[in-house]
Amino acid sequence: MKHTKLIHHGAREGVTGSCHQLWMDDTSSLLIDCGLFQGTDEGQNDELALDFPIEGIKALIVTHVHIDHVGRIPNLLAAGFEGPILCSEPSARLLPIVLEDAFRLSISRDQEQLEQYLKVVEQRVIALPYDHWFTLHETDTGQCQVRLQPAGHVLGSAYVELELSVHETSRERIVFSGDLGAPHSPILPDLVPPEHADLLVLESTYGDRRHEDRAHRRERLQAAIERALADQGTVLIPSFSIGRTQELLYELEEILFEQSQSGDAQASAEDRGKPAKEESPDIDWPQIPIILDSPLASRFTATYKELQVFWDEDARHHLEDGRKPLSFKQLITVDSHDEHMRIVTHLAATARPAIVIAGNGMCSGGRIVNYLKAMLGDPRHHVVFVGYQGNGTPGRDIQTHGPNGGFVDLDGERIDIRASVDSVGGYSAHADQADLVGFVTRMKQWPSEIRLIHGEDQAKQRLAEVLRARYREAGKQGQVTIP
Repeated sequence: MKHTKLIHHGAREGVTGSCHQLWMDDTSSLLIDCGLFQGTDEGQNDELALDFPIEGIKALIVTHVHIDHVGRIPNLLAAGFEGPILCSEPSARLLPIVLEDAFRLSISRDQEQLEQYLKVVEQRVIALPYDHWFTLHETDTGQCQVRLQPAGHVLGSAYVELELSVHETSRERIVFSGDLGAPHSPILPDLVPPEHADLLVLESTYGDRRHEDRAHRRERLQAAIERALADQGTVLIPSFSIGRTQELLYELEEILFEQSQSGDAQASAEDRGKPAKEESPDIDWPQIPIILDSPLASRFTATYKELQVFWDEDARHHLEDGRKPLSFKQLITVDSHDEHMRIVTHLAATARPAIVIAGNGMCSGGRIVNYLKAMLGDPRHHVVFVGYQGNGTPGRDIQTHGPNGGFVDLDGERIDIRASVDSVGGYSAHADQADLVGFVTRMKQWPSEIRLIHGEDQAKQRLAEVLRARYREAGKQGQVTIP
């Protein structure tokens, strides 16, 4: 089957800069995502540059609001794009926050320019409900319809189903995966694959590996925090503001809730003269402050709370039971820079037991850097990583050299690492190899072609091998290609 014309303007040779142009007919096309190149991918393009003409592009569809999928939207608008920006209902709430931050960082801090820009974004965004077909383009000869389905990656993430038809004589279903989520994520429902696809454009970020056990990651997180708090110091958790931070808060609330339940049971047992259950030594959980020191993460968290209708069943049950997974009593949010510096100074001087979550997740910028500069040299403190640390980032250096008493360069300053360093796996928001293969094999009708994008070459090659083997084992016909 000859498929519709499709060009990949990003995420073809790496994992960032997602941007894919699909033609609906000879003259009209649409974009799926328009993301920023990051890290080692940046050399492919200028940071915000578009290397393709926008004539004939009728719409932009956003799979989710991570910057490597939406970061070039400002440039798209500046180039004259006048079409709608289609996304899920949660993404429509989150996207302006992401684009406002990106605008301030990379374009201008001028308030008037920012307000004009955000007004344009607000006018262009069309929020689509999940599982609802929307006619995107219609002519005398055919039409294109779009449907978004939950992808389980971050709140609002979606995979995109496109139905192209010509005179009712031919019909083609094209699916863009966007970034797919892994199972057992708090807050988000697990994704359900589409029934079928003729062409599947599939991400392959973790196409060559399996994640650590996710079902018991909270127990591993608790164990790491208990090891850290036993030294009576502060626990520093670098984290990105959307997705990871909200999952951490949710699971920390679960730990605190279970500890309070355990404490109540212990007190009751002591009242009845029974032996009490052994607790973690010297950790007064009800007195441990959880400090969220990231204004951007606080804004995302507030929006997550407003979007509770999109949470999964377990999370909604917590709410019905009167619990507050993202705004519990021990949570302290820090907004102003002055308040941030006061807390850094206080915790560094006193080594008071506390848990601090601050951005960014790879320690290459943001408020976490001030904490690290102040505390890495003190063995009472701990750094707990819950996310991947990219090559060349300070986070990777701390993770690699910290256990050996090495050093890290932060803002041009050599910082000796005497604090303990721990890593907790299982927190990736991406599907792993088994999840990606399952996305295909759980379809009632497997795709006749799969194109692998959004991954390093090794990940794509390995995933292609596994998918081709599954097709052979099932006796099915299908091509797996790497653009």
